[in-house]
Amino acid sequence: MISFARLLIRRVTLLVTLLATVFVAVDLLPGNTARAVLGRDATPELIAAKERELGVDRPLAVRFWNWISGVATGDFGRTARGRSVNELLVDKFPPTLLLGGTALAVTVLASLILGAWWAVRQGGVSTRLLQPVTTMAVAVPEFVVATLLILVFALALGWLPPVTITGRSGFPSRPDMLVLPVLALAVPQIGWNTRVVRAALADAAQAPHVESAVLDGISTRVVLARHVLPFALPTIVASFATTVGMMLGGSLVVETIFNYPGLGAVLAGSVGDRDTSVVAAVVALSGVVIMGMLAIADGIRAWSLRGTR
Repeated sequence: MISFARLLIRRVTLLVTLLATVFVAVDLLPGNTARAVLGRDATPELIAAKERELGVDRPLAVRFWNWISGVATGDFGRTARGRSVNELLVDKFPPTLLLGGTALAVTVLASLILGAWWAVRQGGVSTRLLQPVTTMAVAVPEFVVATLLILVFALALGWLPPVTITGRSGFPSRPDMLVLPVLALAVPQIGWNTRVVRAALADAAQAPHVESAVLDGISTRVVLARHVLPFALPTIVASFATTVGMMLGGSLVVETIFNYPGLGAVLAGSVGDRDTSVVAAVVALSGVVIMGMLAIADGIRAWSLRGTR
C-alpha cells in the first residue's frame, strides 16, 4: 500500500510538472491571446482590456496557480473565447476516447495473435515476413499511414470514406468512417507490440518449468496459455499501457487528417489562440487516462507475478 501511494504521488507530481511546462511553452509561443480573439483590427486599448479580462497580464506563476487550484475542484476554467473548458471536454473527449479505445482493442487483439504465432512458429515463411513488416510498421508515423490508407482505400478503391462527417450526436455519422482513423492509429502500435509479445513469450519459454511441460507432452496451446503467458504478461501489459499514451498523442494528428470530431481540432485551434487553459486541460485529461491505464497495468502485473510464485 505504501509503495502504491508513493508511486501515485510520483505520477501526480510528474503530471503537475508537465502541466507547468505546458504553461511555460504556450507562453513562449509567438503571438498574443487577446489579439487572436479580437482580430488584427483590434486597438491597443481593446487588447489591453481583453488581457485584463483573460488574466494574461498577470505573472505566469500566478496564472498557473489559479488554474491548478481550480482543477483541484474540478473546474478547468474558461477558454479565451468565453466557453467553459469543462463543457468543451465533455463534447469532444468521448469521440476521441471512442477512436483511441477502438484502436487499442484492435492493437491488443492483433498483437497477441501475431506475437504468439511468431513465437510458436519459428522459422516459417509467414513468420519470417513479420520481421520486416513489423519493422516498417514501427518506423512509419501515423500521418504517413493515414495518407497511404486514404490513397489506397478511399481514392483508389473507393471502399471507405476519406473524411468524417459528424452526426447530431457529435460522433461519426456512419461506423465505416471509423475504419481508416482506427487503422492509422493501430498499425504502428501493432508493429511495436507484436515484437514485444513475441520477445516476451520467447524469453518466458526458456524457463525450466516450460521445458518440463513440453517434455511431458502437454499441447502447445496449453503450454502457451498456462506456463508461458503468465510469465510474459508483465512485459506485455506494460507495453500496452505505454501504447495508450502513444495513441492519445497520435490521435490528435489522425483526427486532423480525417476531420474527426475529437480533441485534435480543439487542441490545434487552442495552440493557435495561445489558449493555455485548453491546452493544459487536454494534457491533464490525457495524463489522467494514462495514469489510470498504468494503474491497471500495475494491478495486472502484480496479479500475474503472484500467480507464478
